[in-house]
Amino acid sequence: MEYSSTPIPLRLKPSRQFPFLARHPWVHAHALSETGDDLACGQVVDLLDFEGNWIARGLINPNSRLRIRLYSFDANVQMDDAFFLARIDAAIARRRLTGELDTHGAERIVFSESDLLSGLIVDRYADCLGVQFTAGALTRWQAPILSHLQRTLSARGVMVRMDEKTAKYEGLETLNEWLDGNAIEESVIYTQNGLKCAVDLHGGQKTGGYLDQRLNHLAAAQYMNGRRVLDVCCYNGGFGLLALKHGAASVTGIDSSAPAIEQAKQAIVRNGLDTDSFGSTDYRIADCFDELKRLGEAAQSFDAVILDPPRFAGNRHQVDTAMRAYRRINAMAVDLLPPGGVLVTCSCSGRVSRTDFLNMLLDVGRRRRRDLVMLENRGPAPDHPIAISCPETDYLKCVIAQVE
Repeated sequence: MEYSSTPIPLRLKPSRQFPFLARHPWVHAHALSETGDDLACGQVVDLLDFEGNWIARGLINPNSRLRIRLYSFDANVQMDDAFFLARIDAAIARRRLTGELDTHGAERIVFSESDLLSGLIVDRYADCLGVQFTAGALTRWQAPILSHLQRTLSARGVMVRMDEKTAKYEGLETLNEWLDGNAIEESVIYTQNGLKCAVDLHGGQKTGGYLDQRLNHLAAAQYMNGRRVLDVCCYNGGFGLLALKHGAASVTGIDSSAPAIEQAKQAIVRNGLDTDSFGSTDYRIADCFDELKRLGEAAQSFDAVILDPPRFAGNRHQVDTAMRAYRRINAMAVDLLPPGGVLVTCSCSGRVSRTDFLNMLLDVGRRRRRDLVMLENRGPAPDHPIAISCPETDYLKCVIAQVE
């Protein structure tokens, strides 16, 4: 299919315009009276209300249920290479509001809707980039976007990805390749919170790591001195290793991923945390629910329990199931804590609101007849900003509480 040089107008159904007047960027197919099935993926379109009034400009993907992603609410703005590259430059500048570039560190450079670039995620690890496209329509600009990122950030290597699930929904092929074939075989080493971390940009998950939690790792570690810590869904050890560095008496880490456990063990050695100067460690492969149940039945206890489970709610239909899962895992964690113990509990489910998450903890305390005193109510690091017009970007909750 060919692209029209002028935006194609598409109308909404009656009374469907209100989210977009509030600048929400997602237009699902069921909201449109004209669905644009015959248009090319990446065609620029103008969104109109049912009466024909102009609302916004975006890109269409006729293969996706998320039919249009909106990028501009100014009819005078032309969407071309310069438009998207300017948005990337603005996102990079936004990161520098909190400090100078740490060339050895890591940060999220572009965070999709939060940086007004729906469908693009970019993470920087030292001098390498992990780039993930989650919008098929945006791949029309893939070449100039990648070239600009590599040049602007002086990247030694750029890993480009679109995972299998996203590709299926967007009607495209999966992506998992190095830009221009410049492959980096070894893990990329970067520093975070005083630790040397490693990321496998080719074989790892998404864009490589979970940078949104890094300040929460540091905040939680301040409470761990002298404590016996259980790190549940520990992945590669972000919470537990920093707890160890800050004086934890011991750290037990559990995760269902064998590669993640192996990465955690390697990180312990890489950072010299396996010496007598630090507490003991025990990292093992296990299902989080099964292991928590086993530890409870064995009447074991810990001075601190950290919960960082994967996303339980991928869409609005899974919220009730997710809340039951959060209630269950937090109740089992509370059962392992003596009075005065510390619970660090997280949710990365954007469909679960902060209010819902706190109400879940309230219910856990009521059912277990325990008082939970919230010490900190946290979100992601500032390189994961929140777009006020897109509540789904306020996804990460991290509560640090003392359990009495």
